[in-house]
Amino acid sequence: MKKISACLGAVAAVLLLFACAGCSEQTFTEKSYTSDENAVTEIAIDAEDREIEVSASEDGRVHIGWFDSKEEYLDLSVSDGVLTVTLCYDKDWTDYIGVKPAAEYRRIEVKVPSGVAVFSASTTNEDITVTAVSFTESVSLSSNGGCLVFERLDAGASISLTAKNGDITGSVAGSMEDFSLSCTIKKGDCNLPTSWDGGPKSLSVDCNNGDIEVTFVQ
Repeated sequence: MKKISACLGAVAAVLLLFACAGCSEQTFTEKSYTSDENAVTEIAIDAEDREIEVSASEDGRVHIGWFDSKEEYLDLSVSDGVLTVTLCYDKDWTDYIGVKPAAEYRRIEVKVPSGVAVFSASTTNEDITVTAVSFTESVSLSSNGGCLVFERLDAGASISLTAKNGDITGSVAGSMEDFSLSCTIKKGDCNLPTSWDGGPKSLSVDCNNGDIEVTFVQ
C-alpha cells in the first residue's frame, strides 16, 4: 500500500509540474526592422510556427514587423545584400508544455521592394501569404503543416512552391506558356499538368496531402 501511495504521489507531482508549466505565459514585445533604400537584394526567412505575410513595399526598403519574447525571438542579419531572418528559441523543456502564444504574436509581416532578386520563406504549422510581389530572379515558398496562398506571384526566372498537409492556392503573373512546369501531387486534387515544356521560366509545385489550384494572370 505504501508503494502504491508513493507512486500515486509521484504521478501527481509530475502532473502538477506539467500543469504549472502550461500556465506560464510569455511576454511579447512588438519589434520592427527597416533596411536602407535598395540595400537588400536577397531575403531568406526560416521560421517555425509562424504565419508569414508578404506584400509590396513602395519606398525601396524592406520592412519587417514581428513580436519577440525572451524565449522566442527573430535573429536578423545582413551581409553583402542578403537579409537572413531566423526564428530562435531559448527555452527549457518545460517551456514547450502548454498552449501556443496567441496568433497575433505568431505572425511575421514582410514588405518587399521591387529590387529584391531572390526571396525564400519557410515555416511550419502556419500559412504563407504573398500579395502582388515581384522578384527579379526567384522565389521559393515552403510550409509543412500550412497553406501557401498568393496573388500575382511573379519572378524573373523561377518559382518553387512546396506544401505538406496544406493547400497551394493562388495566381502567378504571366501565361502558362511562359513556364516549364513540374508538378507533384499526393493525396489531393490538382488543376496543373504533372509536366509542361513551355517558356524559359521554371515553375515547380509540390504538394503532399493537400490541393493545388494555380491560375495564370496577365
